[in-house]
Amino acid sequence: MPRTGSARGQTDTIANGIKMAIDEYGGEIAGMKVEYLDWDDADASSQSWTSELETANAQRALNDPDVMAYIGPYNSGAAKVSMPLLNEAGVLQVSAAVTHTGLTKKDPDGDPNEPGIYRPSGKITFCRVCPADDVQGPLAADFAKDQLHVKSVYVLDDKELYGQGVAGLFRRRAEALGLKILGHDSINVRQNEFNALMTGIKAKNPDLVYFGGTTQSKGGQIAKDMRNAGLTCPLIVPDGCYEMAFITSAGQENLSNCYVTMGGIDASLLTGPGAEFVRRYKEKYGGNEPEAYAVYGYEAAKVVLESIKAVGRKDRAAVVKQCVETKDFDKGALGKWSFDANGDITLQNMTISKVEGGKFKPVKTIDKQATT
Repeated sequence: MPRTGSARGQTDTIANGIKMAIDEYGGEIAGMKVEYLDWDDADASSQSWTSELETANAQRALNDPDVMAYIGPYNSGAAKVSMPLLNEAGVLQVSAAVTHTGLTKKDPDGDPNEPGIYRPSGKITFCRVCPADDVQGPLAADFAKDQLHVKSVYVLDDKELYGQGVAGLFRRRAEALGLKILGHDSINVRQNEFNALMTGIKAKNPDLVYFGGTTQSKGGQIAKDMRNAGLTCPLIVPDGCYEMAFITSAGQENLSNCYVTMGGIDASLLTGPGAEFVRRYKEKYGGNEPEAYAVYGYEAAKVVLESIKAVGRKDRAAVVKQCVETKDFDKGALGKWSFDANGDITLQNMTISKVEGGKFKPVKTIDKQATT
C-alpha cells in the first residue's frame, strides 16, 4: 500500500485494522508465528504508488516461502501489476480497497482481456472484501437522478485504471437513465490547475460534474477549480477521494455541494460486531476515528487468518483454496458474507456521504441487491 504521500492517512488505518486482527490471535495460528510486514509501494518523488515498487513487493512476497498471503494493494492500478505475478506463484491476495471491476470480471468499458490477463495460472487467487465499481458507479448515477434530480452531467476522469473504469460505469448508467452527457474529458494529472477546463464546462451549464479519480490524481484540485470558475452545481467523486486528505486538498470551503461515494458501509454506520470494531479501534488508537477502509483491512486480515487456521500448515495452495471458497463468513466485523465465483464479496452496499463542516457525513446507503 502507499505508505508515502497523501494516501498515508487512509492506509495507516487499514494497516491498523490488519494488526488488530492479528492481535486477536495472539500473533500465532496453529503453532505458527504470524507477522505483518508493512511494505510501501509509493515513493517520495511521486507521492503515489509506482509500478516498480508494487512489482518489487510482489516479487518479495512470492520469493519468501513463509509468505502465505498478500493483503493489498490499495490502488486498482497497482493490483493490475501485482495480481499476475502472485497468481502465477500461487500466492493468496486479498485486497481491502481495490474496486476496478475488470480485476475480477468483465467490465463493459474495460480491457476485453480482463480478468484473464490477471490469472495466468488459470486459477483464482485474488479476492476482495469491498464491492467493485460495478456497484459504485451505477448507484452513483441512480443517486444523481433520484435524489439530486439532475438532468445533465459533465464527466471527468484521471485516465487511470480505477478512475476511467468507475467514470465509464457511471456514464453508462447515467445514459441509460436518460441523463444528458454534456461532455467527457480525461484530465492530465501532471497539470497543477484546471481553470480553463472548468471555464469551458461552466459554459455548458451542467446540473452535475462527476469525477472518476482519487485524491492523488487531483480530485481536490478539481473541486477547488470548479468553485473558482463559479461552477456551483454538485460534484460527485468516488471512494478514491473518501479520505480526509481530499478535504484538506480541496479546502472545505470548496466542498459545500460535494458528494463522495464508497463501495461499502461507512464506519459510523456499522452495527453489531462492526460497531464493536470501531469502539476497540478508537480505544487502541487514542480516540482517533478509523477512516473508511480500516474495517475492510480488518476483514481482509480476518478471512486470511481464518483460512490459514483452517489449513493448519504453511501450504500456499491449500490456503488459496480455503480462502476463495469462503462461504457464510461471520468472524469479522461486516456480518455474514461469502466470496462469489469471481472472488468478489457478496455484500453489495454503498454509502453516499456529503462533506459538511470538514467531515464526511453519510446521507444515504444503498444495497444493490435490493435495487435489482
